Amino acid sequence: MSRRTLDSKQVIDQAATLADQEGLDSVTLTRVATQLGVRQPALYRHVDGFDGLLRSLGLRAREILAHRLTDAAVGLAGDDAVRAMGAAWRQMVKDHPGLYAATDRYPCANDPELEEAVERVVKVLSQALVAYKLGDDQRVHAARSLRSAFHGFSHLESGDGHPHPQNLDDSFDHLLDLLCAGISRLETSPQQTVSV
Repeated sequence: MSRRTLDSKQVIDQAATLADQEGLDSVTLTRVATQLGVRQPALYRHVDGFDGLLRSLGLRAREILAHRLTDAAVGLAGDDAVRAMGAAWRQMVKDHPGLYAATDRYPCANDPELEEAVERVVKVLSQALVAYKLGDDQRVHAARSLRSAFHGFSHLESGDGHPHPQNLDDSFDHLLDLLCAGISRLETSPQQTVSV
């Protein structure tokens, strides 16, 4: 193989493309190296082994997701923002199924960069809920609930985890209806305080 200049972005780009085209399980350091026309040891200058590659893919997925959510919510508020962000989340997973799958393959705990990437997603969701009359804590809880719901639905959808004959678009619309109704219900509920 001829020598070539590599950087981290090229390695992650190639791994992401392979993951989206053939599934995350098809990604190996050997496959990525072959696609890039280098020997596998050359990759270790740019990623910390296979685990480091998975970490980088998960980070990339969260960065794309945060951008998609931000763009989707521009100029919208309330239920419209929730629906737009839900659609953007679902579309991101359809566009990058392998890359998104990497978000479940490497733990975020005690990794400041990954924790910040997750927090950024929650923050985007939370900021889009400002039109609802919620307390700060309620808004964070609602944002986390949206994250859980969008992730769960998209994860199941990408893994063929909705085997029933009902239309998935209709199911997702129902999920959005439930989420919007639930958040609106919080507006009329006094925020609970806990004495310590």
